[in-house]
Amino acid sequence: MTNPPIRVVTNNKKARHDYHIIDTIEAGIALKGSEVKSIREGKVNLQDAYARFKKGELWLIGMHISPYKQAAFEQPDPRRDRKLLLHKRELKRLFRKT
Repeated sequence: MTNPPIRVVTNNKKARHDYHIIDTIEAGIALKGSEVKSIREGKVNLQDAYARFKKGELWLIGMHISPYKQAAFEQPDPRRDRKLLLHKRELKRLFRKT
C-alpha cells in the first residue's frame, strides 16, 4: 500500500516577499481535532505568524485557524499558540542561530 502524496495546505507568500529566507525547515504542529479538519478545508492563515522559543521549545504564534463549523464540542481559540514539533538536535541548531 502506498502513501498518499503530501499536499501543501498553506504557504506564507508575504514572508517570502518581505524577507530574505536563508533556510527552511519542516516541522509538525500540535493541533486539536477540530483544527485538523479546518486545516484540511484550507481555513488557515499564516500571514501574521512567527516562531519563538519558550522554555526550550519552539512555538508558532499568531497563526489563525478558523473554527470548524461541524464540531460538536468546544472550539479552541483560533489564534492560540501552537507547539512546533522538531527533533531536539534541530531545536538546538535553530536556537544557536537565533
